[in-house]
Amino acid sequence: MQGTKQEVRNLIAGRWEGANGHATEAVYDPATGEVIAETPLSTREDLDRAVKAAGAAFGPWAATPVTERARILFRFKMLLEENFGELRDLVTLENGKDAKDAGGEVRRGIEVVEFACGMPSLMMGESQRDVARGIDNVSYRYPLGVVAAITPFNFPCMVPLWTLPVAIAAGNAYILKPSERTPLSAVRLGELLLEAGLPEGVFSIVNGGREAVDAICEHPGIKAVSFVGSQPVAKHVYELGSAHGKRVQALAGAKNSMIVMPDAVLEQAVPNIVSSAYGNAGERCLAGSVLVAVGGVADEVVEKIGEAASAMKVGPGYEEGSELTPVIRDSHREKVRGYIDLGEEEGATVVLDGRQPPREEGFFVGPTILDNVKGEMRVAREEIFGPVLSVVRVASLDEAIEFTNASPFGNACSIYTENGAAVRHWRERVEAGMLGVNVGVAAPMAFFPFNGIKDSFYGDLHATGKDGVRFFTENKVEVTRWLSEPGPTPDVQRPTETGA
Repeated sequence: MQGTKQEVRNLIAGRWEGANGHATEAVYDPATGEVIAETPLSTREDLDRAVKAAGAAFGPWAATPVTERARILFRFKMLLEENFGELRDLVTLENGKDAKDAGGEVRRGIEVVEFACGMPSLMMGESQRDVARGIDNVSYRYPLGVVAAITPFNFPCMVPLWTLPVAIAAGNAYILKPSERTPLSAVRLGELLLEAGLPEGVFSIVNGGREAVDAICEHPGIKAVSFVGSQPVAKHVYELGSAHGKRVQALAGAKNSMIVMPDAVLEQAVPNIVSSAYGNAGERCLAGSVLVAVGGVADEVVEKIGEAASAMKVGPGYEEGSELTPVIRDSHREKVRGYIDLGEEEGATVVLDGRQPPREEGFFVGPTILDNVKGEMRVAREEIFGPVLSVVRVASLDEAIEFTNASPFGNACSIYTENGAAVRHWRERVEAGMLGVNVGVAAPMAFFPFNGIKDSFYGDLHATGKDGVRFFTENKVEVTRWLSEPGPTPDVQRPTETGA
């Protein structure tokens, strides 16, 4: 698909709209640096039209029986399966990740659609008879209204699918603002939703940048906002949206530790660690970016990781066998290089240096290992979002936990060990919302929440799982008492047959 110029459009009131004279931002193929599309930078007026169309569609859609809404999602799921290869290739084209990771992303998104197809059960309320004498208590779930999602570049298909099937199946009208860097997957999702039979206005796409983000957070017609992205922007969205009376979930950055114990099975752990640190060029919020080596295992594990990382094939995601793919932009490549420079200046040992571009074209950074990193160094504390692994050496598991808990982030933490007592000790004390035991990317299934804590999440209800259903719905609780006694059914006046 590389070399083909793609069209990026807004979807408002069921109609596709081109740039219409708007300013645009270039969309690049990260593997070549070629401009493959232009994203229209929508205005507040564009968003307002989308909100009005969504508001008009909301009432009839919310009144549609939940079973009928679910049937449309079943059709959508079928279309996603039929177009799986196309969606995978779109992700590779605009994000740069390899076909395996891109296919995994699409599959994880489809799993959320499968979960949302169960909305007839997920929307069920609760009831209790005789909470007092002759009084029953029951609760019902209702959709909120018009809701919005602001999604990132690193998972352009999966992250929109974290929220849109749940929100729509629950009866809301939904507006998507995809990353201006990776808008192509979102357009295709919109086309498939319309093909599945979703009524006009229930799903909208408003492309754009900062102006569109702020407009979503401030618009009085939007009831809830879901955000996934960097920590500074997540905090901004949470504060701005909340200040305007919205329900907000904002999934933010990370600095995830992978703790390697002396008894770890390195033959299996090392490939898993390498995949976690360097998969998708390190551009994922569950990437293991800090290796915490406990005791005497440090030298051996660093040597083995260095050997495996050095052997990785660097190349475009659409080339078979590519293992280390490009980062999203040249500006981001310079940021990653700057962190490697910083780590060296702070006293870290550059065991593997990826600063020299491993390929002339595209936005590639080579795999990098920074050893002897100390807790106070910025490369140990700040999110780099690139193929850079920092190695911290500690004497004990408690010291590893202490290092991990000193991070302001709390997205994920993994431990490599065969010692169940050590796992339990770690689990009870570590401050992270998603835990992996011999698993480097501790991504929960669609029916569990994506459970970051601390500065990795702003809000109360997480994305996906039952938390996602709760986020996009509101309860009404009814208390019922009947004052009359049951008696015989009164006679009903029947019409005479005269004149029939």
